[in-house]
Amino acid sequence: MHTQYASGLVWFRRDLRTYDNTALNTALQLCKRVYCAFVFDTDILAPLPRQDRRVEFIRESLVEVDASLRALSTEPHAGLIVVHGRAEEDIPRLAQTLDVQVVFAGQDYEPQANARDESVARTLANAGKALLRHKDHVIFEAREVLTQMGKPYGVFTPYMRAWLARLALHPTPDVSLASPQRLAPRPEAYRTPVPNLTDIGFVPSNLQALKIPTGEGGAQKLLGDFATRMERYEQTRNFPAIKGPSYLSVHLRFGTVSIRQLVNLAYPRHLQGDEGASTWLGELVWRDFYAQILANFPHVAASAFKPEYDQIAWEEGPQAETLFSAWCAGQTGYPLVDAAMAQLNQTGYMHNRLRMVTGSFLVKHLGVDWRWGERYFAQTLNDFDLSANNGGWQWVSSSGCDAQPYFRIFNPIAQSEKFDAEGKFIRRYLPQLAKLSPKAIHAPWIAKPLELAEAGLTLGKDYPLPIVDHAKARARTLLRYGVVKKLA
Repeated sequence: MHTQYASGLVWFRRDLRTYDNTALNTALQLCKRVYCAFVFDTDILAPLPRQDRRVEFIRESLVEVDASLRALSTEPHAGLIVVHGRAEEDIPRLAQTLDVQVVFAGQDYEPQANARDESVARTLANAGKALLRHKDHVIFEAREVLTQMGKPYGVFTPYMRAWLARLALHPTPDVSLASPQRLAPRPEAYRTPVPNLTDIGFVPSNLQALKIPTGEGGAQKLLGDFATRMERYEQTRNFPAIKGPSYLSVHLRFGTVSIRQLVNLAYPRHLQGDEGASTWLGELVWRDFYAQILANFPHVAASAFKPEYDQIAWEEGPQAETLFSAWCAGQTGYPLVDAAMAQLNQTGYMHNRLRMVTGSFLVKHLGVDWRWGERYFAQTLNDFDLSANNGGWQWVSSSGCDAQPYFRIFNPIAQSEKFDAEGKFIRRYLPQLAKLSPKAIHAPWIAKPLELAEAGLTLGKDYPLPIVDHAKARARTLLRYGVVKKLA
């Protein structure tokens, strides 16, 4: 195979795997010698709490990437170069030190990442080097799926139709690694193991205790398990007490699994009429949809997709802070909402149905600005992804593209009775309610005094009374959103 460059550097970011990695594969095709690096970027790490599951997930996954690179290479000193510093400075410096002509990276679509990459590209160009970015994180990029007018889609269903039509014409096979013998030995100064958390200023979280699988190996185990359950996905996905989802979202976020591998598993089953595979494939398309929304309409990162929704007057001051704090702590008095927030706070994971329920509750019951909830999820979710998180919050607040109508307001009790009928999920995360009957567990304040006494439960002490009345909250929300109706 003809090579264009003497040597290149692969900059790992959101693609922490060696299998079906576009940047790595391209580098091995185009370069005689290939180095690999990851930067624990202090610009990203600085605002994070010192105990962060995501940082630990990345660290554990890098250990596997390093081992995989060493196993693939014939060089005894091959492996991953890991640096702790500012990527904007360290990647150009590393390119200079290693004397590479080109840096390869997976394309990132977030505004801050784009700004960083443009800065790196300029610095490299000034040194006569190039930054080549490759699509890896999505199936179709920002302007690959457009309307007949050549514009980005703002509504999901026609986007999905166009996405599927394009996939039929342009399959995206996952590929095995080209020429791994071109992986170069690391210079002596960089032959150090992946740093421990303490080396980069962090402390261990409860990631290990939660048994969250990390790295490429962890992703493949989860995928193998889900492949046996995929056909039941449509029936099981909405029930938080059931093993329904794939649990791969954190792996997609950090690229420890390839999106192409997932689509290539689901798509043939979808064509055969497998309802579960079709529904799951639809979820993967939503991911691409939100990524192209962020890329084409970057204003959504800070404001509503539909500008008229920025006219809504949200709760403010101490009252808003009190309501928001109760929501964050899972102290709203609505068991399904509180159990979901407990799951998030304890594990960094929240079931997708519950993201809709809790999000809707914050915005449409408590009248709190959706951006507050978006920020809290960004801090706490293991799988936090700007485009998907923003898209989800704009959906529940009705301010986004193709969002639920503003007058659709989830009733948290009805949602609880429908999706956790026996209260299994609630009992797991709110053990103080464990002895309540399946009827009373969804709304403890309606339980008779005798039942509360038998359950050893004093409302207002062991578990809060509802901080808001559903009917009154609904009426207030319809008034609040009235400004949108007037502008429409």
